[in-house]
Amino acid sequence: MAKTLALIHTAPVLIPVFQKLCEEYLDGIDVFNIVDESLLKNTIRDGELSAVTVQRLVGYVQSAKQAGADVVLVTCSSIGRAVEAARAVVDLPVLRIDEAMADEAVQSGRRIGVAATLRSTLDPTLDLIKTRAVRANRRCEVVARLCEGAFQAVASGDTKTHDRIVQENLLVLMGEVDVVVLAQASMARVVDAMDPANLRVPVLSSPRRAIEQANEVLRLIP
Repeated sequence: MAKTLALIHTAPVLIPVFQKLCEEYLDGIDVFNIVDESLLKNTIRDGELSAVTVQRLVGYVQSAKQAGADVVLVTCSSIGRAVEAARAVVDLPVLRIDEAMADEAVQSGRRIGVAATLRSTLDPTLDLIKTRAVRANRRCEVVARLCEGAFQAVASGDTKTHDRIVQENLLVLMGEVDVVVLAQASMARVVDAMDPANLRVPVLSSPRRAIEQANEVLRLIP
């Protein structure tokens, strides 16, 4: 019987991104999506991940299990901390979109740059990298870069301005660090469009690494 992966998103735009990755890496695995934009919108509105949003995310994970999921992947970094709460109450693997990326980052250099377009995503990613560095017994310095105005631009439909702001910030950040982490999955396409000659250090994004991790976990399930 085929294993099943549930993806919990806070933005519908991520569904085709992960659909393509699942087709590439998850041969023979069934996949379904749960989408609730309010999880992210409420986190941005509140300026933090609230207890109510954590409870709601846990509810979605429980629902995914009831629907037949063997593994759940939460694809939003802003609500990543809620994954830990879900792990405590749901008896199946629950993965954070950014954990595999963070683990790779702490092994890739001492100075780690983190770029984000939202403060609500930047802070949890910084905390995650610091936590994973301690776990790996690695001494790392984290350099944060908030791409001011980029999120507002894309929210209004101006993807060109969003991409320009992100690219400008990445070019500056790459001059200061050994490796760059993209705090949001949606930023990966900006890097894909950049001239490879300008990518002076490794730039890590989370979607592919998370799907590879999910594949490894799914294959270990009897």
